[in-house]
Amino acid sequence: MKKSLLIIFALFGLVLFAAAQKTTDKAVIKTPAAQCDVCKDKIEKYLFRSQGITSVKVDIKKRTTTVTWIKDRTNLENIKTEIANIGFDADDVTAEPSAYAKLPPCCKNTEPSEKVKE
Repeated sequence: MKKSLLIIFALFGLVLFAAAQKTTDKAVIKTPAAQCDVCKDKIEKYLFRSQGITSVKVDIKKRTTTVTWIKDRTNLENIKTEIANIGFDADDVTAEPSAYAKLPPCCKNTEPSEKVKE
């Protein structure tokens, strides 16, 4: 009886250990249009709801997004596509035009030189 209980607990421990060994990955993605708190909130909220993403941090000053995800649930290309679907460029993936059109005006200017001169 004691041996069978010991075996059951050992198997249970192995299952928990295996579940805790999910491999994650991390990347820094260039998001040049992320220049205000509205942009930051939009990207962070949308991505954090995505499957497999464990953390999202948008740096407005550097115009980058740092993402950590579980490898077997998503990948970097899917994450870039999701950022593009929000309306922001993500490295080499261009923003979806219809989503970009819905962004607030402050999020549409990617460089200060593009602002309309008065």
